[in-house]
Amino acid sequence: MNDMSTKKLNTTVLPGFMELLPPLQMAFNRMENVIRETYEQYGFLPLDTPVIERAEVLLAKAGGETERQIYRFTKGDTDLALRFDLTVPLARYVSKHEREITFPFRRYHIGKVYRGESPQKGRFREFYQCDIDIIGRDTLSLVNDAEIPSVIYNVFSRLDFGPFVIRISNRKILKGLLEGLAISLEKSVEVMRIIDKIDKVGKNSVSVMMSDLGLTKETIEKIFQFLQISGATDVIIQSLRSLDIKNEQFLLGVDELSQVITNVGKLGVPDSYYAIDLSIARGLDYYTGTVYETILSAYPGIGSVCSGGRYDNLAEKYTDQKLPGVGISIGLTRLFYQLNEAGLIKQCSSTPTKVLIVPFVSDLTLPLSVATMLRGAGIATEIYLEEARMKNKIAYANKLGIPFAVIIGEDEVRNGECSVKNMKIGKQTQVKAENLLAFIESEGN
Repeated sequence: MNDMSTKKLNTTVLPGFMELLPPLQMAFNRMENVIRETYEQYGFLPLDTPVIERAEVLLAKAGGETERQIYRFTKGDTDLALRFDLTVPLARYVSKHEREITFPFRRYHIGKVYRGESPQKGRFREFYQCDIDIIGRDTLSLVNDAEIPSVIYNVFSRLDFGPFVIRISNRKILKGLLEGLAISLEKSVEVMRIIDKIDKVGKNSVSVMMSDLGLTKETIEKIFQFLQISGATDVIIQSLRSLDIKNEQFLLGVDELSQVITNVGKLGVPDSYYAIDLSIARGLDYYTGTVYETILSAYPGIGSVCSGGRYDNLAEKYTDQKLPGVGISIGLTRLFYQLNEAGLIKQCSSTPTKVLIVPFVSDLTLPLSVATMLRGAGIATEIYLEEARMKNKIAYANKLGIPFAVIIGEDEVRNGECSVKNMKIGKQTQVKAENLLAFIESEGN
């Protein structure tokens, strides 16, 4: 008879969840830190909202496929759900605290979100998003729309994954074009969603989908002629103006796009890093103006690594106060996974430790005081406290890639010294305890 108590539990991670070993986790954390530091350089304030919200709060802004993917459950009499993005919690937060926060409200939020998707390679049920949004009260200057690409440029320049292009458009332009072609508002929404898929499925599939919506061949051809407008940003703006389209939405969109593009250049983003792409529609309905997508030039198959746009009223479901905004999101988990698959993630170390204290004395006074001194100076320091032979302790430092081992035995204690081994070159040096910090700092540079 089998004893069920001896059966070991399955330790396999659930599909759609990511779990990393320390070297990759450190690389992930470095990316997260670069994003956070850049956001803060632009004056964005940190925000962290609960992972669990009332289901009615999340469902008010969800719809379609997203609503079906929400993790929802009941605790007592309360209908609860896990947040599926960071924008809806932001809307609730701003509505609740609109009299306490200062507008324009610039916030960043880096946290986990949950969607019950069918897991597949590069898609996750639990994943980190890194969002920024600028929220205005009643109005929000269009210059904010130009500052967002500046943030994107600095984030991805610092991450250093090669050349990239920030593709920019304005939904009013496409919406105005479709109105001018006498396409109903309901169909226009579907057409924009279809156009947003053109990079993934190609022109022929998009044409078939538009035809299935009831669009004529002539109308479809006019849409494609519009989408094929290309060239330098000033050329595209001039081409749009020369179309002689009188639709008010269209003209407003062209003016807004022109202003945004002009100010992106003034904010120091090089011409080669941004472009107008009229095929960008962003599938989400709440985007009403400027839209962005960012593509790594050498890895277009990854898709957009950062996207977002302008919306007229963030919190219309929660307050009568009009709160326009603009923002972007970086899907960090998916981006990290895809970059690692492409071999672009550099694993520099398996530990943050810079110095390993290796004591061979029963009285730990000197080893502990040395470790405290180094930590106080901001140097990550670890003490090997287990009983082991010298070669095993040094092997531990080697395996983790710790740069320095500070060996303290009876002779070192007697002489007030430390024996410092540079693990990279194998050189060992006797250093007075009071000079250890300066020695480590000089050797580490």
